[in-house]
Amino acid sequence: MKRPRCERCARPVAYCLCAQIPQLASQTKVLILQHHSEQSHALNTARLAYLGLCNAELWVGEHFETLATYLAQQALHYRPVLLYPNDSAQVLLPYVVEHQLQQQAETISNEVPGAAAEKPYLLVVPDGTWKKARKLIYLNSSLAQLPTVTLASPPASEYRLRAAKEANALSTIEAITVALNTLEQPQRFDALLRPFNCLIEQQISAMGEQRYQQNYLQAKNSSR
Repeated sequence: MKRPRCERCARPVAYCLCAQIPQLASQTKVLILQHHSEQSHALNTARLAYLGLCNAELWVGEHFETLATYLAQQALHYRPVLLYPNDSAQVLLPYVVEHQLQQQAETISNEVPGAAAEKPYLLVVPDGTWKKARKLIYLNSSLAQLPTVTLASPPASEYRLRAAKEANALSTIEAITVALNTLEQPQRFDALLRPFNCLIEQQISAMGEQRYQQNYLQAKNSSR
């Protein structure tokens, strides 16, 4: 018989994370596009990120028919960008730095202040493996048309239960936290990681320390 689950965080009721989930306001709007195969994954961090942010949406699927229209509507109030580290991706800068650079450029060129730079970002975040993220972009042409952004120097991931080929790969919730910490300085969004850290500890506890050491730590060390 399946264990009863919390309707909000989707965790088993005995391991509900809702008490750890904050409610954080942000200028930046976050749109998480979760590949449908990730929805039922035990280590689903996208939902935790969505629940912890007041200005966020979570779409689950593979081909999003209304995405182009949605992005056009949101562009009235935000600058839509795709958080995806390809060769053309621009490194995210704090809004305060962006505004300073914009003011300097306008002073030098004597241009009228631009409204576009005053808008916060709509940060579109694909959620899934790299292969699934690439598929989301391929199936949704409006994503390929967005400017891409990346993180300047992401910290080491605390996602100890899921392997990644890239050395600096982060979980979805970690990437969003780093992005918001960068953009909205001096405001901090570290509280978004509380349920994530609790989730990791729950999973390690459930599998047992010995199994964790054998299956994850040894495999991680041997891949270096």
